[in-house]
Amino acid sequence: MSAELGTRDSVVLYDTTLRDGMQGFGMQLSVEQKVRVAASMDGLGVHYVEAGWPGANPRDTAVFERLRDAPLPQARLAAFGSTCRPGARADSDPVLAATLVAATPVVTLVGKASLWQVETVLRTTGEENLRMVHDSVAHAVAQGREVVFDAEHFFDGHAQDPGYSMAAAEAALSGGASWVVLCDTNGGRLVEEVAHVVAAARARLGDRLGIHCHNDTGVAVAASLAAVASGARMVQGTINGSGERCGNADLLVIAANLQLKCGLAVLTPAALGELVTVSRLFDSMVNRTPEPQRPYLGPAAFLHKAGLHAQGVARDPRAYQHIDPAQVGNQTRTVVSDQSGRSNVSAKLRDLGLDDLDPQARGAIVERLKQLEGAGWAFEDADASFELLVARALPGDAAPFALQESLVVAHDQDSLQTVEAAHQVDASVKVRVGPTLVHTAATGNGPVEALDGALRRALTSHFPVLAGVQLVDYRVRVIDGDHGTGATVRVSIDSSDGDRIWTTVGCSPNILHASALALVDSYEWVTRHAAESDRLSSSA
Repeated sequence: MSAELGTRDSVVLYDTTLRDGMQGFGMQLSVEQKVRVAASMDGLGVHYVEAGWPGANPRDTAVFERLRDAPLPQARLAAFGSTCRPGARADSDPVLAATLVAATPVVTLVGKASLWQVETVLRTTGEENLRMVHDSVAHAVAQGREVVFDAEHFFDGHAQDPGYSMAAAEAALSGGASWVVLCDTNGGRLVEEVAHVVAAARARLGDRLGIHCHNDTGVAVAASLAAVASGARMVQGTINGSGERCGNADLLVIAANLQLKCGLAVLTPAALGELVTVSRLFDSMVNRTPEPQRPYLGPAAFLHKAGLHAQGVARDPRAYQHIDPAQVGNQTRTVVSDQSGRSNVSAKLRDLGLDDLDPQARGAIVERLKQLEGAGWAFEDADASFELLVARALPGDAAPFALQESLVVAHDQDSLQTVEAAHQVDASVKVRVGPTLVHTAATGNGPVEALDGALRRALTSHFPVLAGVQLVDYRVRVIDGDHGTGATVRVSIDSSDGDRIWTTVGCSPNILHASALALVDSYEWVTRHAAESDRLSSSA
């Protein structure tokens, strides 16, 4: 892809997750993971992927080596660096040299566009900074690179001395920069100001402008869209808005808005449908739970809880959804809670294949649901436990097993010399499986592991499917904190068999009892599904 825009590209997307995004709190990726992130953005059709700052650390250097040996098929790979230092020649500056050694087709150079920053932080003159910008860009262009100039602190600088900020951008363009990206580095500018400044910059500098917003005022996405409306043709951002302080503009959300709301074909429809996959892949890599209410992409972005909304969506999804969620790879979800009406329950029953359940049974389920949620339970994100609630309400239902008794004993030590020994816990359970009462025990590093081990030991020989099940997340929430250590707690457990993930819930003033309830639900849910699969296979 050349520096010129393609036929479908009125705006280009520039991903800086692997550099700016990694400056966020708790962000850490291996070389393999960084290469995978770059490949995922390339697969979406993002036009530019910035892989980091060559020479900044061994990991970034290794990423560039990997991507040099196996180039991205579509995206133009960018290496990030800075202009030369005050008083230094661009052709002998070691930092600039390291950026060029990465041998990427694109070099992105950051330079000051605020006179206050130049004099206070760089401690040099405005004229020297303009020389540094021009010479650094010209040197990279002379090496055959496409240069993107990130005009750092452009909006702050423009507010203080608009002439100087424009002069810094002009220095980059005169040096041969293909793009000048206007950066709201501190993230403090609001939407209207960004739109006004971008319009002024376009009138003076032309249309090879980009926008780079940080999210310190919570408007990074909105400001980026306003910049596009004012003439910016490149948008920089990161996956899920990751980045320093409050993060960067979320490039995936921006892409969805540009495509679906602004009519700008920045991605193919097929790529647009992969946005949720890419968003959640990145969250899993950085070990973060997906933000439920992330626009377009979050698990709750198209979730309906109130009965009136669920009823409207059942009749026509457009009643309470601004797009078809499948366009971005998401889906409509109806959850049940104490705010639910019969419409929500009906929708969930329809998902379970129980459309023909009589009204009286439906009403009983709604009332039971509200009673449990009033006591602290929460089923809106625990579909597996809700499914069991429904199954147990059906006439003739028989549970595959029943936990009848559990005992957990922690072994305290007077002298805690060994951390591992201090956490050893024994658990024993009595479980009825049909006519058989099974009594087993297990030891674990904590009460939940010990309880889990005892349950598995009791059940796996009867239900082999449990051998492949593992707990992947465990969450505890205090319901009534004013009761102190006697408060009711809600335990949510995510379990997986390698193909599916399901969530169950337990609630009790006793955290071990709440944990046991959630564990039992998890094992009962997968056991029932395995039995149903076996039944269908036999009948086929």
